[in-house]
Amino acid sequence: MANANFNNFNGPNYNVNSNHPIVQNSQEYMYYSKFVSIHSEDRDIERYPNAAEFMIELPEDYVNVSAVRLVQWTFPANYDTFSEILGNTTINFRITQPYDPSGNTSDIYEERIFQALFENQTNQYNVEIEAGFYNPYQVATELTNKFNYVMTNHIVNYFKQKQIEYPYEGWNDSLKRFNEEGGYLRFIIIYSAIKQKLWFGNRADKFKIITETGTIDTLTAQSKCVNRRTVVPDSSVYGLPYYLGLPRCNIEATNEPTRETVSSTEIINNITIPRFYYGDVTPGDNGYWLLPLDLSGCNVYWIQCPNKINIMGQAFLYLEIEGLDCIDETQPFNFSEFTSTTNQTNSKVKSSFAKVAVPATPLSQWFDREAVPYKFFLPPAERIRKLKIRIRYHNGAVADFGKFNFSLMLNFSLMMPQMLRNQQAVVYPALR
Repeated sequence: MANANFNNFNGPNYNVNSNHPIVQNSQEYMYYSKFVSIHSEDRDIERYPNAAEFMIELPEDYVNVSAVRLVQWTFPANYDTFSEILGNTTINFRITQPYDPSGNTSDIYEERIFQALFENQTNQYNVEIEAGFYNPYQVATELTNKFNYVMTNHIVNYFKQKQIEYPYEGWNDSLKRFNEEGGYLRFIIIYSAIKQKLWFGNRADKFKIITETGTIDTLTAQSKCVNRRTVVPDSSVYGLPYYLGLPRCNIEATNEPTRETVSSTEIINNITIPRFYYGDVTPGDNGYWLLPLDLSGCNVYWIQCPNKINIMGQAFLYLEIEGLDCIDETQPFNFSEFTSTTNQTNSKVKSSFAKVAVPATPLSQWFDREAVPYKFFLPPAERIRKLKIRIRYHNGAVADFGKFNFSLMLNFSLMMPQMLRNQQAVVYPALR
C-alpha cells in the first residue's frame, strides 16, 4: 500500500468502533492527515453576504476524525478601528456656560447666539465620527469639524425657528451673518504628539463631555462617579470616550491650570491660555493653539484627556467553527452581585476554535501558520461534512471584511482502516 499521504506518526495502531465491551474489533486503524483549503469567497454569497460568518460544504465526508487544527490562514487587514460594530463612533457633550455678551457688547448678533446656546444648556449634543481608520491628527480634525458642525446646525435651526415666530425682528439677517462667518467655529481639538493625548478646547463657551451614556450599563450610570472603580474597572470599554483617552465620568472644561496643565499654560491679559512650548500646532501659532474670540470678557476653556489616545484597534480575531471550538475565554467584567461573594465567573467555555493575532495595519494583508491548540475527538468524530465559520472580536461583534475575503487551511487527522493481514491486495492486469 502506498504511504505517500500518511503523516509521520510513530505511535501504535488502534482498534476503534468495537461493538463489544470486552472483545475488541479486529479492524486496525492508523492516523492519516488530510489538508483542506477553505476560501470565504466560495460560500453562498446571497445567503451569507458577510465573509466573516458563513457555512460551507467540505469537498468530501471526513470520517473517524480524531483531531482538527488550523495550520495556515490569510486575512485582509481592512478593518475599521472606529465603527458602529465596535460601538466607538459617538460622543456627547453639553454647553454648560455659553459666552454672555451682556455688559461686554451691544451686538444683537452675539446676544442671539448666546440665547440659542443658553436655552439648550440642559440638552446634550451628539457627535458621530465617520467609521474608519484614523491617525491621531485625523481624529482631532474629525472631532473639531464634527463638534462645530453639530453646534452650527443647532444655531441655524434656532435662528430659522425664531424667524418663523418673530418674522419682523431680523432673525434672517442674523442667520445670514452667521453663515457668512462660517458658522460655529469655537471648538478646537488638537493632538499633542509629545504627550500622545488629545486636548478639547473652546474659544468662548464652557462645555462638558458626557461619558455616562451610550454603551455604559444602566447600573453603572446610576452609580456615583467617585465609586465607579468599585463597580466597573478602568479597563471596561465605554465607547468613543474610552478610545480618546477620556475618563468614564463626565468631565467639564476648565480655564484654570491643573497639576497636569500648569506647565502648559500662560496668563495673558488676565486670561489663562494653554500653550505647547515644544512647537506650533498650526504653522505660525508658536504653540498658542487656543486663543479667545475677539470679544470683550471672553475666556477659553479646555480639557486635557488624562489618558493616551487609542487608535490601534483590535489586537486579535477569534475564529469560531461550530463543533470544533476548544478554547475557553474570559469575558468582560461582570458587575453582578454574585461575583463579589463567590468564585463564579461569566467567562465562556469552548468559545472559539483559534485565536488569531492582528499584526498588520489596515490596507494590507497578513499571513501566518501553525496555530494551536487542536480540537481532539475521543472517540473520533464519525463524520464531518459541513463547517459553520464565524470570525469575531473579543466583545462578540462579528468582524467586517467588506468585500475582502480570507482563506484557511485545516488539518484533519483521520483514523483510516488498514487491510487485514489475511487479505491480499488485488492487482489489476493493466497495472502489471
